[in-house]
Order: sequence, then C-alpha cells, then structure tokens
Amino acid sequence: MKTLKLILTFIFGIFMILGGVMHFIKPEVYAPFIPAFLPNIAVNYFTGILEIAVGFGAFIPRFRSIATLGILILMLAFLPLHIIDVFKENPAIGSHQTALIRLPIQFVFIFWAWFIYKK
Repeated sequence: MKTLKLILTFIFGIFMILGGVMHFIKPEVYAPFIPAFLPNIAVNYFTGILEIAVGFGAFIPRFRSIATLGILILMLAFLPLHIIDVFKENPAIGSHQTALIRLPIQFVFIFWAWFIYKK
C-alpha cells in the first residue's frame, strides 16, 4: 500500500507541475474559470506557481506532507469553479456535457488528494 501511495503521489505531483506550467503557456484556457471580481492574470499566474510548488513538493520527502495537503486544498478550492461552470451559459471547459463530465472527475481528484495526504 505504501508503494501504491507513493506512486499515486508522484503521478499527482506530475499532474500539478504540468497543470501549473500550462497556466503560463496558455493562460487563456484558465481565464474563464476565474471569477470576474478577481484580477485574472494575477490569479492565473499565482495559481500556476502554487500548482508547480506543490507538485515539486510531492517529490521531496521533507515537504511531501505539506505539499499533499496543498494539493488537497487546491482540489477543494477548484470544486466551486467547476460547479459554477456547469451552470454557465457557455461553460469555460467547453460544452455543458463536458462540464458535467468534468465535475465528477473533480471529486475523484479530491479523493485522490485526500488519499495521498492522509497518514
């Protein structure tokens, strides 16, 4: 079980690093998810930095616990954005069908993040 947890931690770490890098490469993809009352580009880049940081932290034993907690918090923070997206006239993720498919995937990510964080 310990090996499986470590593998899942590393995979999630890679996902977080890649997702964080994408915030800089294609910020326009993330812009529709950011609420209008927040400074779009600043939030986008800050989120990218956080994702990269927790992703790398997942690989470093000394920081793994705090990094996986950070991943869990980010996955929980992103949940309302995906719920809101389902109800938008033009969902940020594409179609309504895609938004409906993406929402349960966020719950899988939350469970996964909780699993790699729990002691």
